[in-house]
Amino acid sequence: MFRVTLPHAVKAVMMALALSATVPPALAQDMVYEPVDPSFGGNAFNSAHLLGIANSQNDYRDPAASTSSTGSQADIFARQLQSRLLSSLSGQIVSAIFGENPQEQGTISFGGQTINFVRGLTEVTLTITNDETGEITEIIVPTFVDVN
Repeated sequence: MFRVTLPHAVKAVMMALALSATVPPALAQDMVYEPVDPSFGGNAFNSAHLLGIANSQNDYRDPAASTSSTGSQADIFARQLQSRLLSSLSGQIVSAIFGENPQEQGTISFGGQTINFVRGLTEVTLTITNDETGEITEIIVPTFVDVN
């Protein structure tokens, strides 16, 4: 019997050729990065979830914050009453300026503030003056006129 011996390099090449014939081709696709955080282009529906997680992990407490955020029942009542009175007053001011019988100008004083309003052709000018400090805030509200 005659035996042929091949060098190791030839054996390795033949083995690689035999294995490569039996291996299926590799399949791949592009990898696409999609951010999670909506601040960086991610899904906007993730924002509430991410904020909740961040708040649950936040151990910081503001030392300047009061320990009782709600206050007493009397404080809550006073704030709500003040809010309702100011809301009612602002409703009366809006009615005087824009209501069924709007006034051309007027002055309203309450709680250390004076509100002057002047109705022009295309706008209403509100001037709010703080009586104690003299600080003036001016608000210009355009009026929309129906043109037929």
